[in-house]
Amino acid sequence: MTDEDSRAIDDAHRSRPATEASYGIPDDGDELVPWTFVGETLADDRSYWITTVRPDGFPHVRPTWGVWVDGAFHCGGGEGTRWVRNLAKTDAIVVHREDAAEVVILEGRAERLDEETADADLLERLDGAYEEKYNVRHGTPFFRVRPDVVFAWSDFPTDATRWTFEEEP
Repeated sequence: MTDEDSRAIDDAHRSRPATEASYGIPDDGDELVPWTFVGETLADDRSYWITTVRPDGFPHVRPTWGVWVDGAFHCGGGEGTRWVRNLAKTDAIVVHREDAAEVVILEGRAERLDEETADADLLERLDGAYEEKYNVRHGTPFFRVRPDVVFAWSDFPTDATRWTFEEEP
């Protein structure tokens, strides 16, 4: 776990997801998924589903590539794509891995990273991570997902876990 991973998880509260009783999620804190599951699972995946919000308020879902760098999920897309245009209007984003049995879902805000908003070293590391994973350099813009809530499980409902993050003042 990197220092960035530990800082992110230090700001989180781990608990059970709140839902109706018929789902059978235990009330206790036994068998909660560790944070390492989130980072390792997202780092190892090749493709992800992201949801953004269209200007008319409807959701827009599409598959994308992404990388786990500095304890955070990053993805990128062309300026003319619907989802990048959506993020220009509202930064709300949901990331879900392809697997529906071993689940990681990030719900939060997308922070745009480009030559004007991010450190050149970070942009180089992101491009390097894309090149290592996908055999292509991506280029800007990238988007770092800052989660408000993360859900994860690998044996639902037994280990269903939710992290909630405090907003910085």
